[in-house]
Amino acid sequence: MDLYDADRYAEGAPYEAFARLRRADPVHWQPEPDGPGYWAVLRHADVLAVARDIATFSSERGSVMIEDLSPPALARMRRMLLVMDPPRHGLYRRMVLHAFTPRSVDRLESRVRAIARAALARARDEPELEFVHDVAARVPMEVIGELFGIPAADRAQVHAWAERSTGPPEPDGAPGEAPRARRDLETSPMERYAVELARDRRGREGDDLTTRIANARVEGRTMSDAEFGAFFVQMVTAGNDTTRTLLANGLLGLLRFPDELARLRGDRALLPTAVEEMLRWESPLHGFRRTATRDVELAGTRVREGDKVVMMYTSANRDERVFAEPDRFDAGRDPNPHLAFGFGEHFCLGAKLARLEARVFFDELLDAFGGVELAGAPVWQRSNLSNGLAALPVRFAPARGRRPS
Repeated sequence: MDLYDADRYAEGAPYEAFARLRRADPVHWQPEPDGPGYWAVLRHADVLAVARDIATFSSERGSVMIEDLSPPALARMRRMLLVMDPPRHGLYRRMVLHAFTPRSVDRLESRVRAIARAALARARDEPELEFVHDVAARVPMEVIGELFGIPAADRAQVHAWAERSTGPPEPDGAPGEAPRARRDLETSPMERYAVELARDRRGREGDDLTTRIANARVEGRTMSDAEFGAFFVQMVTAGNDTTRTLLANGLLGLLRFPDELARLRGDRALLPTAVEEMLRWESPLHGFRRTATRDVELAGTRVREGDKVVMMYTSANRDERVFAEPDRFDAGRDPNPHLAFGFGEHFCLGAKLARLEARVFFDELLDAFGGVELAGAPVWQRSNLSNGLAALPVRFAPARGRRPS
């Protein structure tokens, strides 16, 4: 059962295969055509065990991508927060933590609401459209653009770079081809842009994250151009990709389960739990890799030092041992201990912001439109990393009257 082949994901995550493996082979050895192979970890409890044990399962030793990188590419990746181990990870994370505290994120709600309304205006003008890029992508593009002080004229280009760096939508390779290793070549223009932006902000005062990071001192010094470029790429890419995917996958969930859409329309108090269910039902990422730093036993399987271990979030979040009726979308599911944002040391820094964006966006969507339906078949990215839609054709019907503010 090949979990590496990107063709297996071209019609969505292979949930039936995941379920069989959770029962029969929960720590599954997966060969690679051009690599040593890896352990795919499929059960919720085992993914949680890997995420918790940061001393045994390292992000920095081999990066978080399945494919092994060349030494120069790996060195470049290690400048990213996602690919740092403690104690270095904590030093750099604290540098930007202030922007993502509950208080800081709550202050953004009115601005996020205005951005969501502007994005949805496209659907009022053109009721039948492709939702992923025409609507969903516009929300994080503007929110992240403002947060990082990216000039408005540059945001579409930065967003396009961010999309490519996580594995582009179709066409991203001919069927039957292994996915290309995600090296730094695609992100080079984005890094060069980031360096120029930082040079312009150094020595200045400002509240945007670019200015703050460019002038911050970590380990007794400011970041080099190369460090800042890589750091910027990871932060901006994560902010764009996760939210775009959450909004598109979330809408698909509501369309696949129209009774839940009607339930949410009738009770907006369910919005927070509905967003959590969107994250669980179709998680934005299939999984991230760790590398074992010592020999260890995982769910009865012997993992050796240097082995690659991939936490399969899309499988863990459908684990029937944790979630009743895991394939059903339940807008009121509670508790919902999904792992879409990871866990522990590497829990997604922007999780609260992504949740705010999704809650506000769907609140505005339900106000603006009386109905929404599929206008064609959804198209999934051909990727063993990103669980995102390449296209979601939808048709909107206008609302009869807006809910009072």
